Amino acid sequence: MDIATLHRGTLPLLISLPHDGSHLPDAFAARMQPEARRAPDTDWHVSRLYAFAADMGASLLVPSHSRYVVDLNRPRDDVSLYPGQNTTGLCPALRFSGDPVYLPGEEPSANEVAARVEAYWRPYHDLLAGELDRVKAEHGRALLWEGHSIRANVPFLFDGRLPDLNLGTAGGASCRPATQARLESVLAGQSRYSWIANGRFKGGYITREYGRPHEGVEAVQLELAQCNYMDEDSFAYDASRAASLQPILRALLEAFLAGA
Repeated sequence: MDIATLHRGTLPLLISLPHDGSHLPDAFAARMQPEARRAPDTDWHVSRLYAFAADMGASLLVPSHSRYVVDLNRPRDDVSLYPGQNTTGLCPALRFSGDPVYLPGEEPSANEVAARVEAYWRPYHDLLAGELDRVKAEHGRALLWEGHSIRANVPFLFDGRLPDLNLGTAGGASCRPATQARLESVLAGQSRYSWIANGRFKGGYITREYGRPHEGVEAVQLELAQCNYMDEDSFAYDASRAASLQPILRALLEAFLAGA
């Protein structure tokens, strides 16, 4: 199985979906708790939700494997992105529920984590960096959109219900101020969905690492509350709800592109 699928587009826009994958190799799954074998913390269906962007001309990068294999949106040294807050790591030992991923004594060793980084993490980032380089060489700028989703209520990670749309720009460091202003204008101009900028989710490793506006690469993360496009218990895609959400996603992508 390929590590990831890259669709190359014609716009200066790359959409990275690092938690869309749900595949668990049999050897890994056999060591996991039964509940974890469903890969419940997947960003379910985000590649389907953003499929329209390929028709717009965007590039899309989608991994195959679950974040339980290795989290592509964490740094290789596994330093916490949110110090002092509950989170999950590079090769997660805990699920978003706070329950263990692995059966007792089956957690990956440091050597296994390093091997997973080489086998899964590094190839994804090589593809990501290579596509950004190609886009920047062709267009003079590159725009990286990090598409994510999560259950609306995850007490282990945050209090209360998450806003529907969570924009992250590393506190304004990963994109130009004018870019963030355009995106916030789109969010403020609609009333269907609640939103926040740089709230609980400010942007993960990819947004922070690759977003270098002074070098012509801007990065933005959008964390979606999954209840707006799917059933959170069965993981089933809800085409009707998704159809209501997609125009806002398109408007955000168009606003992102407007300054390129």
